[in-house]
Amino acid sequence: MNIRISLLLAITWIAIETQAQTLQSASHSTKGYIDSDGRIQNASHSTTGYITKDGLVQNASHSTIGYIRSDGTIQNASHSTVGFVREDGTVQNASHSTIGYITKDGTVQNSSHSTIGYAKNIPKTWAAVCYFFFAE
Repeated sequence: MNIRISLLLAITWIAIETQAQTLQSASHSTKGYIDSDGRIQNASHSTTGYITKDGLVQNASHSTIGYIRSDGTIQNASHSTVGFVREDGTVQNASHSTIGYITKDGTVQNSSHSTIGYAKNIPKTWAAVCYFFFAE
C-alpha cells in the first residue's frame, strides 16, 4: 500500500512539474504558456518560441533570436545587449533605464508599477523575455 501511494505521489509530482505555466494579461486573460523545458506557446497553444536552460532564445523555427546570460543580461541574436533583469526583478533596457518590474510573486509591471501581466512560477528572466524583449 505504501509503495502505491509513493508511486502515485511521484507521478502527480512529475505531472505538476512538467505542466505549463500560464502567462496572463493584467485582466488575467491568457496570453500564452511556458513549460519547464522553455517551450513558449500562444493562447491557442501554437508554439511561438523556446528558451533553453542555458539561455538560448529561439523563435518557433528554432532560429536564434537572443540570449539570456547568467547575470541577467539579455542580448539579441547579434550578441548586442538589449536589456537587463536584476536580481530584485527590475527590468532595464540597454541604456539602463527601468522599463518594468517582475515581483517575487510573478506580477509583471511597467515602469510606473502598473500591472501589465502575471507570470507565476516562471523564472524572472524568462518572464522578461516574454513581456519586454522578444514578445510578439
